[in-house]
Amino acid sequence: MSYQIPLFNLNFDEAENRAVVDVLNSKWISSGPKTIELEKKFADMLGAKYAVAVANCTAALHLAVLAAGIGPGDEVIVPSMTFVATVNCIKYAGGTPVFCDIASKENLCIDPDKIEKLITPKTKAVIVMHYGGFACDLDRILAICDKHKIALIEDACHGPMSEYKGRKLGTFGLAGCFSFFSNKNISTGEGGILVTNDEEVYERVKLLRSHGMTTMSYERSTGHSASYDVIGLGYNYRFNDILAGIGLVQLDKLLPDIAKRRHVRELYIKMLGDDERIVIPFRKYEEISSLYICPLVLNNGDAAYRDAVRSYMAKNGVQTSMHYPPAHRFSIYKDCPAELPVTEFVADHEFTVPMYGALTDDEVSYICKTIKDGLNSL
Repeated sequence: MSYQIPLFNLNFDEAENRAVVDVLNSKWISSGPKTIELEKKFADMLGAKYAVAVANCTAALHLAVLAAGIGPGDEVIVPSMTFVATVNCIKYAGGTPVFCDIASKENLCIDPDKIEKLITPKTKAVIVMHYGGFACDLDRILAICDKHKIALIEDACHGPMSEYKGRKLGTFGLAGCFSFFSNKNISTGEGGILVTNDEEVYERVKLLRSHGMTTMSYERSTGHSASYDVIGLGYNYRFNDILAGIGLVQLDKLLPDIAKRRHVRELYIKMLGDDERIVIPFRKYEEISSLYICPLVLNNGDAAYRDAVRSYMAKNGVQTSMHYPPAHRFSIYKDCPAELPVTEFVADHEFTVPMYGALTDDEVSYICKTIKDGLNSL
């Protein structure tokens, strides 16, 4: 179906084209100088010591879990209201996901009160997901992790340049993981990056990213080494310079795009904020946010009611989505019992409307009118 207003619009222009051509002309297209440049620029923007670019955010999460020492028999507390990769990375390492509820229909991030109730002697880590680019309650979560001597991993795939109390998300835990998937704030098609302030984590992740090899091809090509050893069981999680070239352009566009998204969000709040049928999560959030998506939660009805609203909007040219079908409902996790009443309510009542910097005031007005018309028609 072709939509009059799509959910997402790729923020590309001639600059990305030139970046790709420049890399092709350089004759080095695998992981090399552009990847190194991207890592340094991203780390500097976040105020982190280290960054490691990888094939995707799922790889970053997997490497973060391994760096935390997670293995068979270990439990990791994780939200179910997230993309399934946040949970799958635990199973990759042989660990057991323990699902935690979210705070409320106004706050779709993991609930710190419920985290502490789930901790057992087997708990080795907590993975938080900063939903939509809005920060979890990191003060409380860090206090819990410190108290119980467990690791914190941040799935910050939604939140490049988002902040908590003036500090960038992804820099609070053992590692922070970001996505460069095509519909993210930073788009390279595929790709991700892990940031950390821990040198041991950095060295381990670099090693595991490329088969456990002590040097990579670019290092050898520039004379830094003539050979390599393999000192651990690693993976082929390498990034490449074609994507890095695109990513560097996207980093330059990030802050201006967030400012435009902020205007779009303010319009949504102005036009929908007085409708008692609709909850706008994080409405009172005052920190800087990447505003990756714009979720709405209906107060009434059920999943069929929500789906009818989405269907009405689709018929009228507006694309919507759901973020997300909760992971604990998937067949693969049926053996991980969980009592998640808030997550399940939101899963049945949430839908996501278009959010990107290029949306015009008239388009936002049309989207809001379509939402209200859809609700009024049911």
